[in-house]
Amino acid sequence: MKDDFALTPQILLSGYAQGIFPMSESRDDPEVFWVDPRDRGIFPLDQFRISRSLARTIRRGAYQIRINSDFEAVLRGCANREETWINPTIHALYMALHRMGRAHSLEVWMDGELAGGVYGVTLGRAFFGESMFSYRRDASKIALAYLVDHLVQTGFTLFDTQFITPHLASLGAVEIPRAEYHHLLEAALREGAFFDVEGVDHSAAGVLQRNTQTS
Repeated sequence: MKDDFALTPQILLSGYAQGIFPMSESRDDPEVFWVDPRDRGIFPLDQFRISRSLARTIRRGAYQIRINSDFEAVLRGCANREETWINPTIHALYMALHRMGRAHSLEVWMDGELAGGVYGVTLGRAFFGESMFSYRRDASKIALAYLVDHLVQTGFTLFDTQFITPHLASLGAVEIPRAEYHHLLEAALREGAFFDVEGVDHSAAGVLQRNTQTS
C-alpha cells in the first residue's frame, strides 16, 4: 500500500509496532510503501548456524566488532548495489531514527576499514533487521553471528528479518505465518531492552561458546 502523506520517524516506529515496514521500489523512486508479508522471516535466537568454515574465520579474529561507530557508512554500504530499496527518503528517516537511539548498526572492521555490517530498528525486545552488506569475504556472516549473540546478551527476544532468502535460511532463519509473527511481536513489545550498552562480550571465544548450533 502506497504512503499518501509525509512519513516521520514516529510513523515508522508505529508501523513496526503494528508488524509492517517501509520500502521503496528503487533508489530513484520517491515513493515509499508499507509491506505486510503473509509469511515473515525471523532468526530464532537459539538456532543461528555457524558452519565450520565460519567458525574458523571467527577464531582467526582478523577483525573488530563495533556498535554504532559509523551508522551512516553502514546505511550507504547496504544501498551500494545495483538494485536497492533505500531511496533518499528512507536514508533520511533511518538517520533520524539512529539519532533518536532507535536504529543501530553492528559493524565488522578489518585493517582499519569498514568491511561489512548490518543495521536495524529496535522496539521493546524486538530487533527489526533492515539490511546488511559485505565489502570483504564473510563480513556479513560475521556480523550476523555477532548480532545474534549481541541480541541474546542484551535481552532481545525477536530478530525479524522481514523476508527470507536461501542465504539467511542456511544460517538458521525460518519463515513463520503472519499470525505467529504478530504473537511474537506482541510479546516482545511488552518489555524493553537496550541495544547499545557497555560490557557486552564480543570476543570470538564468547560468540562461539554461546552459540549451540555450530556444525
